[in-house]
Amino acid sequence: MTNWTITGEEMANCNCNFGCPCQFSVLPTDGTCEAAVVYDIESGHHGDVELGGLKAATVYKWPGPIHEGNGEMQLIIDSNATASQKAALETIMSGGDTQEMATMWFVFGAMCPTKHETLSAHIAIDIDRESRIGKATVDGILEVEGQPLANVVSGEPHRVRIDLPHGFEFAQAEAAQGRTKTSGGSIALLKNNGTHAHFARLHLSGDGVVRA
Repeated sequence: MTNWTITGEEMANCNCNFGCPCQFSVLPTDGTCEAAVVYDIESGHHGDVELGGLKAATVYKWPGPIHEGNGEMQLIIDSNATASQKAALETIMSGGDTQEMATMWFVFGAMCPTKHETLSAHIAIDIDRESRIGKATVDGILEVEGQPLANVVSGEPHRVRIDLPHGFEFAQAEAAQGRTKTSGGSIALLKNNGTHAHFARLHLSGDGVVRA
């Protein structure tokens, strides 16, 4: 396998209740899973191909729980990426060059027999993990926004963290709420409005989450 690492920021939004049932190994809120995830890659490589400074997004849709499969996915990669960088991110984010079950990309790729053509687009991402505020725009394809959970009594920002000591995506994430609007691409997301979102610091390799 080609050696790789990626370090950066992630913002995800799915159609489930706050907290995301997947993180607690229970079934999705309405029985289905639809998600959009954006990645701001600060540093990384795939072999000798440098990946730092690139951005990417993924859109997923499953008719049932993720582990039952039959899903579809589409990757969108920064239009600034070179052909070799695009190929490297396609490999990593489809689960290639990765130990079995080591990353979410491996799992999601294995559970999505339908992989739509990878798209190239300008991607703008502005993420503040500490404040749980973020916005991402993938030109002509989708927009994702995240904001803090609100205290049910005061309306003030409510902070919740998810720790996964043995997870395959992140070590810790900030829980939030978000929305996704799709306007292009091969997958339309219709349920993601005021639903679970999270912000996470990513440090991944082909062996899984790199833990300090």
